Amino acid sequence: MLKRNLIALLVFFALSSALSSRAAAQVPKGNIYVGYSYASADLNHNNRSNLNGWEGSLEGKVFPWVGIVVDINGLYGTNNFPTSSGEIFHVNAHDYNYLFGPRVSVSIGKIRPFAHALFGAGHVNVSTLGYSASDTAFATALGGGLDYHLVPLVSWRLQGDYLQTRFFGNTQNNGRFSTGIVLNF
Repeated sequence: MLKRNLIALLVFFALSSALSSRAAAQVPKGNIYVGYSYASADLNHNNRSNLNGWEGSLEGKVFPWVGIVVDINGLYGTNNFPTSSGEIFHVNAHDYNYLFGPRVSVSIGKIRPFAHALFGAGHVNVSTLGYSASDTAFATALGGGLDYHLVPLVSWRLQGDYLQTRFFGNTQNNGRFSTGIVLNF
């Protein structure tokens, strides 16, 4: 009886290994993304800043439809701060975000829609007229997008995120939009 159960268990593990490796062969094990990033940033509560920059991410699959993502981006731009005397200060901003979290996705033909919840830190450096300040704070990005399969191992990504930071004791609610190349492995 024990021998029969042991053989059945070995056959079960052999079949499940063969089937899972076959299913995993159809899904990429991960991807690397690099691209352009734009943010409508809430650096000044009176008006929004248009920041442009770059974004890169690395995703490793833990299940065929769940991955763990490391996402880094840099955004740069200028914001105008009016004073009570009517003078306007031009403030240069450099915003960097270092985020980590889960991403769920499913492939439907040539399209792979995804959604993610990323958490980490943001760092901002602002400067004007010889004065500069910087801050590092908690950051979150909730969003998603889709990858469009172009050729084997290469896709094009469109992504949108609600990016929240908490610089200088205030909460910034930002929209971040990215597009670029995905290399699947």
